[in-house]
Amino acid sequence: MEEAEQARAAARDAVADIEPDGLRAVIDDHVASSSMLPGVLTVLSARVVDGSTDDDAVTRRAAGVQLIYEGLRTTRDLVAEEPWADTDEQDPGDDLDVLAADVLVARGFRLLARTEAAGHAVQTVREFGRQQTDEQEGRASTSRSLESNVFELAAIAGGTAAGGETPVALRQYVVGLADNAAVPLPGAGDALPDEIEDVMARVGSRQADDRVSPTSTADR
Repeated sequence: MEEAEQARAAARDAVADIEPDGLRAVIDDHVASSSMLPGVLTVLSARVVDGSTDDDAVTRRAAGVQLIYEGLRTTRDLVAEEPWADTDEQDPGDDLDVLAADVLVARGFRLLARTEAAGHAVQTVREFGRQQTDEQEGRASTSRSLESNVFELAAIAGGTAAGGETPVALRQYVVGLADNAAVPLPGAGDALPDEIEDVMARVGSRQADDRVSPTSTADR
């Protein structure tokens, strides 16, 4: 879908100056192969809240959300797989993946730093850290999933692109989408129903205290 390609192009552009070349290649591979669902939700949120927003500004925000997600997702995968556990067969590529994850998150923060989404970006990373700590120490985590936090970040980043506020009902809706999404995330074109923009527009026009049930409007 067009929004996915816009988000991917903006994300790749945001990391195009990374050095050395080997690290940039690893980062570019991550961006090129990842689901653009967070970035697409950012673009759609901007469109349904205020269709007159600047396209370049919105795609930069979409890239920021996408890079933060990709960096944290990569970190989660590395923690789960523990590629460094086998000290007899260390792969330099694993070290590059760790560094790439840090750079992806940092670049995402840079793109969102002066936006209304900056605070939720920080909250997303903090909650991700608490969740990972809980899991490593065998505790049941009360933190929301990475996908829930990132989808809400997408709604905030996109919905505030024109300087207003993201409707609470829209934030609730995308969190519901995250709760019902498969992990790893599928491609945006496969994960979202054809009428997603109309659904989001209707949700966004509701009062902030409306209760929204994403599973009743999205064919899962």
